Amino acid sequence: MKNNIVLAMLAHVDSGKTTLSEAMLYLSGSIRKLGRVDHKDAFLDTYSMEKDRGITIFSKQAMFGWKDLDIALLDTPGHVDFSAEMERTLQVLDYAILVISGPAGIQSHTETVWRLLKRYNVPVFIFVNKMDQPGTDRMALLTELKGTLDGRCVDFTADRAEADICEDAAVCDEVLLEQFLEQGTLSTESIAHKIRERKIYPCYFGSALKDEGVQEFLNAMARYMERHIYPTEFGARVYKIGRDEQGSRLSYLKVTGGSLKVKQLIQGETDGEAWEEKADQIRLYSGGSFENVQEASAGTICAGTGLSRTWA
Repeated sequence: MKNNIVLAMLAHVDSGKTTLSEAMLYLSGSIRKLGRVDHKDAFLDTYSMEKDRGITIFSKQAMFGWKDLDIALLDTPGHVDFSAEMERTLQVLDYAILVISGPAGIQSHTETVWRLLKRYNVPVFIFVNKMDQPGTDRMALLTELKGTLDGRCVDFTADRAEADICEDAAVCDEVLLEQFLEQGTLSTESIAHKIRERKIYPCYFGSALKDEGVQEFLNAMARYMERHIYPTEFGARVYKIGRDEQGSRLSYLKVTGGSLKVKQLIQGETDGEAWEEKADQIRLYSGGSFENVQEASAGTICAGTGLSRTWA
């Protein structure tokens, strides 16, 4: 059984967020060619303005699978001018990836993003990017992460001994410390649970452009991301309203219980007034294209047409 995960890529501008997204999509087989922001052919930068400026302006979605994960990846703007677009996605996330530039370290907008992730209670995996560039110091960066973001940032990179990772993780939480003192190790499940509870922030170091550490990062997510249990009754959270190229209104939403079917009667309330509507289409977007489906199960990010009364 697949584990549906809604995951966002967050960063200060120019940290290599879109490049890391491209590398993950390429390794998973979702795209056949690695695009680059500077070459104006990145899979997720679909608008002409984004290609021209070389930045992400609108949050967009890509679908890919890795081991038992079915991931809806939301690539969000890193530029502070478009942070409202980024913040809209936080309410539908299961996990977030915070990308930090190794040469630049933690920047002011990184700290803003970190505070927002805390406010929305989103578990975080950290990827320190551009470690192939001269002058990057892994130990100094880890010290900066612990000092500026949270002391429970732990280096999980695979070249470290498992025992060392377990020991560093154990001091982040009393329950883990007791388990470690009794057994001399920690189970994958107990570490994953504490990551979900935001008691541990696993950190990985690599280079998205050089494909260094990206596959290891994907394997770590498959290992440490918990399956979410959803209620059987239908529910959904709308996080964005948009338009397609034909001008049709799109309600971007996450199904938070049961499932959403085409032409299913949906009930809601706007400004105290109850309403009922049906979704004419359910679309699964990936980059600039989409697939129409008859049903979206709990944990799925999709866009519905025909809904005129929804709001984010």
